[in-house]
Amino acid sequence: MSAIAEQNAVAKTGTLSYLPVALFGSVMGLCGLAVAWRLAHQLYGAPEWTSQLIGAVAVLAFIALAIGYAIKALTGFHTVRAEFHHPIAGNLFGTALISVLLLPILIAPYDLMLARAMWAVGAVGMTLFAWLIVSRWLQARQLATHATPAWIVPLVGMLDVPLAVPALRWPEVHGVMMLGLAVGLFFAIPLFTMIMSRLLFEEPLPAAMEASLLILLAPFSVGYSAYVATTGQIDAFAQALYMLMLFVLAVLLGRLRHLRSCCPFRVSWWAVSFPLASAATAALRHAGAAQNIVSDAIAVLLLAFATVVIVGLLLRTLAGVARGELKTLTS
Repeated sequence: MSAIAEQNAVAKTGTLSYLPVALFGSVMGLCGLAVAWRLAHQLYGAPEWTSQLIGAVAVLAFIALAIGYAIKALTGFHTVRAEFHHPIAGNLFGTALISVLLLPILIAPYDLMLARAMWAVGAVGMTLFAWLIVSRWLQARQLATHATPAWIVPLVGMLDVPLAVPALRWPEVHGVMMLGLAVGLFFAIPLFTMIMSRLLFEEPLPAAMEASLLILLAPFSVGYSAYVATTGQIDAFAQALYMLMLFVLAVLLGRLRHLRSCCPFRVSWWAVSFPLASAATAALRHAGAAQNIVSDAIAVLLLAFATVVIVGLLLRTLAGVARGELKTLTS
């Protein structure tokens, strides 16, 4: 291809047109892991710098992705519009908004006002996005094959709204916390049922989407943390969410154990990061309340597993970027 033809092709498709919005899931995973290590520091005296380092990487990753996706939008907005209207990929715009909801947890100790402003933008944006997606679903008949784990992100993602509020020391927004908790938990039931039905009675998910199955853990792991943050207590309902989380995690890990051998690495594998980090966080919160050796063992095991997986994903992604493979890894 000549230089002129290549420039025309880039102008038509846009710079970084291959960059998926779902890659913001990496920021979610890193934020979740930083929070988990912060809890490990409080409970077990783990090194505080571990959480701070992971948090710094999360902030840098968000800035890099925000700049990259802005370039994609400015040079080829039609690709962003097509991605937004896609029946599956469009739901993953929620990953960017959830990242904006999680980062304030890490920023609050250093700049409370910035953290509050960022959370407010994320809360409003996430609520509007959830409303938009439900409206879209109701406007036209949906195909059963489109009911994938990505559908959980816009509505169950509302459970991320309450998570940062305790760190923000902002009791006046308790009603917003309740809104996020109510919408997230209510819609988790039908969405989980529809996705399970699709997995049972339709064609199997493509190999590249297998990693997204772990998103099914979110209603229970994030639901647990959101419920505890909103109500301020760990009651029977919270414990039920925690036990469901462990059961669903055991089922999904059995399903995903062959992921590495069934398909080559893709950035879509980052879909496992936040569910694992949120599971570790929920387990650490539960261990702090239960105070027994079994809960401690589960929490430490999940934290170690999530750390190994997320660090592995980060190193593999950075290696791919350094070798110029990002376009291949997003295909």
